[in-house]
Amino acid sequence: MDFVLRAQARFGQRALLLTTAAVPLTGWAVHAITLHKKIAASRRDPLTGLLRRDAYTHRARRLLARHGDNAVVAMIDADKFKAINDGLGHAAGDSVLAEFGTRLAAWAGPAAAVGRLGGDEFALVLALPAARRVQRLEQLVRMLHTPVVLDDGRTVDVAASVGVATPAAVASRDLSVLQRAADTALYEGKHSGRARFATAAHASVPSVNGRRAGRPGTAAWGRAA
Repeated sequence: MDFVLRAQARFGQRALLLTTAAVPLTGWAVHAITLHKKIAASRRDPLTGLLRRDAYTHRARRLLARHGDNAVVAMIDADKFKAINDGLGHAAGDSVLAEFGTRLAAWAGPAAAVGRLGGDEFALVLALPAARRVQRLEQLVRMLHTPVVLDDGRTVDVAASVGVATPAAVASRDLSVLQRAADTALYEGKHSGRARFATAAHASVPSVNGRRAGRPGTAAWGRAA
């Protein structure tokens, strides 16, 4: 009987130690999960859910290194966004941007890097074989030209300009060079209703942070008309 009592006592102490140890471990696990969520949230634009510029850049460079000539870099600007903001209000403008973010993410898929660079400017990098590029980019333009229905039921006509650069066409796998080329092509095709593909000549335009310098009425990262 004494043996049984001693065994029970030892078991009880061990159980107490395990339970006591589990409390801080559980607390740390909760803290770690909360911290992870905060870090993940800090990488995302709160309005659109897309990656912020730094997070986008990091992921975009990894995709370029991994996919090489199969990678595509696209720059996207909402057309006449200021008119939407001024005419319908900032809440309507925010709804349009949020919807653009949803459409870009859906089109590019989870393996892509899709970011909001600021204002109404977006960028994405994904693997897209040459045989499918024209068709897929035509699909993207159609998506971005589909009217947006606001929460109050109003319908907003929207559009976006798209510039595209590939490593083979630009002769570079550097993200800044590709973005500069895509941005220059975008402005050449502004309001054209189709994606404009960049050539090596588009990459020679001076830039700041990979964007075209001296854009009309803007700083290097300014908003487009």
